[in-house]
Amino acid sequence: MTEPVKNQPLSGWGRYPVQECAVYRPEKRRSIAHILADRAQPHYIARGLGRSYGDAATNGGGGVICCERLDRMLDFNADTGVLQCEPGVSFAEIIDTFLPRGFFVPVTPGTKFITVGGAIANDVHGKNHHRDGSFGNALIEFDLLLPSGEVMRCSREKNADVFWATVGGIGLTGVVLNASIKLQRVPSAYVLVDYLKTKDLDGVLAAISESDSKYQYSMAWVDALAHGKSLGRSVLMRGNFASPGDLPARGRSNPFHVPGRFQPFMPIDLPQFVLNPLSIGAFNTLYYAFGPSAEGVIVDYNRYFFPLDFIRDWNRMYGRRGFVQYQVSVPLSEHRGLVEILELTGASRKASFLAVLKKFGPGNEGVLSHPFEGYTLTLDFAVNNSLAPFLHTLDRLALKYGGRLYLAKDAVMAPETFAAMYPRADEFKAIHQRLDPENKLSSSLARRVGLVPGGTST
Repeated sequence: MTEPVKNQPLSGWGRYPVQECAVYRPEKRRSIAHILADRAQPHYIARGLGRSYGDAATNGGGGVICCERLDRMLDFNADTGVLQCEPGVSFAEIIDTFLPRGFFVPVTPGTKFITVGGAIANDVHGKNHHRDGSFGNALIEFDLLLPSGEVMRCSREKNADVFWATVGGIGLTGVVLNASIKLQRVPSAYVLVDYLKTKDLDGVLAAISESDSKYQYSMAWVDALAHGKSLGRSVLMRGNFASPGDLPARGRSNPFHVPGRFQPFMPIDLPQFVLNPLSIGAFNTLYYAFGPSAEGVIVDYNRYFFPLDFIRDWNRMYGRRGFVQYQVSVPLSEHRGLVEILELTGASRKASFLAVLKKFGPGNEGVLSHPFEGYTLTLDFAVNNSLAPFLHTLDRLALKYGGRLYLAKDAVMAPETFAAMYPRADEFKAIHQRLDPENKLSSSLARRVGLVPGGTST
């Protein structure tokens, strides 16, 4: 049986790199097994909604199995909050379905337009990692289609090595067919947020350390272009889900109702000259000056967790060539690394108006899972001819301080950098080779960093 295929250019959300791929869009789980068995392409990778930023879910010269049509919810236990669903179910669909019943996703990144399969493959994390960990912590079990066609059930108790290789394993162990995750109960659709402006990086780190235990969610916007005494000045946004009693009187009778709002969109690719050090410096100055500094602000879940989802196709702001989102994490004791990265970013005059700082709690057992106890800083950079060498310079700084890059966002990391940052890579390779001796599963990212044979792909 030959599955329909379409050759087309694909990229991640950063729109860089763009690569020609053979794209499959199966509507049934058994079709995935047929695709892998037919071996019409040299190798394959599964893909959700394409919100990984770099090349984790692209496969130049190979096949991409888009799983967004495998989007059935299979079972839900209202007593335990456990949801069983197919891999193409999105966080947006889970929230739309279960928030009115008092349940929310246990961990979410800054967009709800990701799939459960993608959340597993990238072990996504959010504003609550310091308390709740990453997505793998809420994952109970899943059925994994191996490249051989066998279906393996994986949990912490059964096939645990494959479970933890798949959590954060960027799709290289197999294709998740269905998964069981534990949703969290929430009292409303609103978050009670405390905003705090800090004058510099030391101030925001101190505030995070002093108060994170009081808040389930915490993140800081950082002015990445500030320098001197203002280096790292921030707006810290800490919150907990609001109880009905916290809401205005008109909202207490239906605490899960959020009024709709107009959603703008980015209709064109902005010319690259629009985002320059002057324009972004002005934006950052205004945001810091007029940003809130208040306690007890009621914010609906969309505004707090997913502010960028408000603008459809916001990635077009960086222009036709796209952008790289660079996320680096360093140990708690090595926060000097953040100082040097921010200093280098500011001195380079490479614009980054989206800069986010969070504190991670302890990581889980995922072999390639990104988070570990420390601080994580995320920066956006428009793609130009000088960007890759600059990012390699940042990589060397990160290595100097025991740092690690997030694979879901990476686009240029070198193999030797990856090997140094992910000390369990050989353990992962051994599991991958056992599950996939014919190397049916691959991606542009996996080849670029040397996780699978094939050399570079960018």
